[in-house]
Amino acid sequence: MKIDEKTVDHLAFLSKLEFNTEDKKDILDELNQMLDFVGTLNEINTDNVAPLIHLTDGLNNLRDDIPHEGVSQEEGLKNAPDKDSYYFKVPKVIDGGK
Repeated sequence: MKIDEKTVDHLAFLSKLEFNTEDKKDILDELNQMLDFVGTLNEINTDNVAPLIHLTDGLNNLRDDIPHEGVSQEEGLKNAPDKDSYYFKVPKVIDGGK
């Protein structure tokens, strides 16, 4: 199977992209190279090869969920450049449309 210019135009339409003539030619060549590569993979004999489901033998190796003490509010605000009693104070960045 080969990709033609009509297929590239259709892919560009679906992905809402625009290509100039040179870019379209480059994309056409690259897509055909990808298809050729996949075609070479189809030539490999895989009759006695089991399907690969997981990359490792480990399955669901999860750590224990152990709660621990976090940072207190005082510690979190200790190095703040500007703060109110319980909050960080930051410059206003949204004008609110005024």
